[in-house]
Amino acid sequence: MGAVSPIGTALAQEAPLSVIDWLDRNAPTPAVQTRPITSEPAVAPSGNVPAITVAPLDGPAARRVGLAPASITGLPDTLWTGSDGFELAEAIRATKSIRLPAAQSLFYTLLLAEALPPSVHDEAFNLARVDALLQLGALDPALALLEQIGPESSAAVFARFFDASLLAGTEDAACARVMAKPSLAPGYAARVFCTARAGDWDTAVLLLGTARVLGSMSEAQADMLERFLDPDLFEGEADLPTPAQPDPLAFRVYESIGTPIATTLWPRIYANADLREIAGWRSQLLAVERLAQTGAVADNRLLGIYTDRQPAASGGLWERVRAVQRFETALDSNSAEAVAKTLPAAWREMQAAGLAVHFANLFGDRLPELKDRAATAAAFETTLLSPAYELAATKYPQAAARAPLLVALARGDTSDAQPNGPMEKALADAFAGAPPDATLIGMARTGKLGRALLGALELVNEGSKGDPGALRQGLATLRALGLEDNARRAALQIMLRPAL
Repeated sequence: MGAVSPIGTALAQEAPLSVIDWLDRNAPTPAVQTRPITSEPAVAPSGNVPAITVAPLDGPAARRVGLAPASITGLPDTLWTGSDGFELAEAIRATKSIRLPAAQSLFYTLLLAEALPPSVHDEAFNLARVDALLQLGALDPALALLEQIGPESSAAVFARFFDASLLAGTEDAACARVMAKPSLAPGYAARVFCTARAGDWDTAVLLLGTARVLGSMSEAQADMLERFLDPDLFEGEADLPTPAQPDPLAFRVYESIGTPIATTLWPRIYANADLREIAGWRSQLLAVERLAQTGAVADNRLLGIYTDRQPAASGGLWERVRAVQRFETALDSNSAEAVAKTLPAAWREMQAAGLAVHFANLFGDRLPELKDRAATAAAFETTLLSPAYELAATKYPQAAARAPLLVALARGDTSDAQPNGPMEKALADAFAGAPPDATLIGMARTGKLGRALLGALELVNEGSKGDPGALRQGLATLRALGLEDNARRAALQIMLRPAL
């Protein structure tokens, strides 16, 4: 194993596989500031003048914003303090389309970490965190983060809060704020909608008419809201066309007027609507799979929906659900023979759906020793992709003998590995002393650890798409910063890419 720099000492306890799993068990609520009770004496111990710290009062004090405390993330409180919020926001936006689960896990940890704010421009940084969560489909954490920031702190924050509330089905709370302070509304359409929700239909009609005269909303919005306000006038007429651009208000209004928009047509964040009890089981299954692919839902929630009832059809999605149910039943029976019969099919189905790591997280540490070759191969790969990856070679020695590089990566020591091709060589080099990115290490040493970790993530992300140089440097940098577990899991996931 490569040496860990002093920078990594603050990361002694690594983050869990996904902070989303922790949040699923510890639903975040807005922090309540209370005055601590102390036992300090009522008088000063001496007459000396205490030291006074002076700070400008030209704006609101920056606040800690985050859902996962240091005890969960393992990250220091000074994670962001040395950086400019604009710089961090740009780094977050640059980390696009993360599909590698180990990279997703670290990205969520950074997005949700509770730490001191950046030196300046903290709102830009916080909004970038929210936008990234929304892009990944993590609606509940995004909404909780907005609550912490303060929905009414700026127009930009409230616009996101209003949209997220519409998607979460909690629009009444957002509308109550609009009714109390109309200037918060992100447009006339929101005011019309909220006024109608409050039961004041006459005022809503008046607002809609005023907006039409002033040209303050599009014709499509006006037509949609007219049907929302008086659906009886349009009975028998053709349905409105689906909006050209995704819009949370339109999504909620179309549902209200009886012409719901299919969530599969719009960005991933809309899939959250299909997790509600009112959605059919097939819609829930498709939605939870779509969200799981970006780590936006906990693995246990995926399994919970998979096992909610018995599939009544066959083919495609239903075969996958049936295979996972049969395998779980076999595993619970403590019969190695039953597991051997059901594991290969379940493993193939979850690989095809891009959910192999989620399957491994759920079951990898529970698999028994097996004799059947096909079942053993599936169990070996499943264990390698699970948090128990270091045990794979011991439990399945025959499969391990056929994959020496995988075993070396799991151990974090590739000094004796014989890689094939540039990508395998990059992986082997990263665990055999390859130097980390000097610029990123320099950032971490000068108080910009969070920025350095985002940079390392971007390197790993680009490297996983086929850039050996970026992959080598990214993994080496993660290791130098103390994130050995993330580095190993990322390497194993890249090696087993067909299984992802």
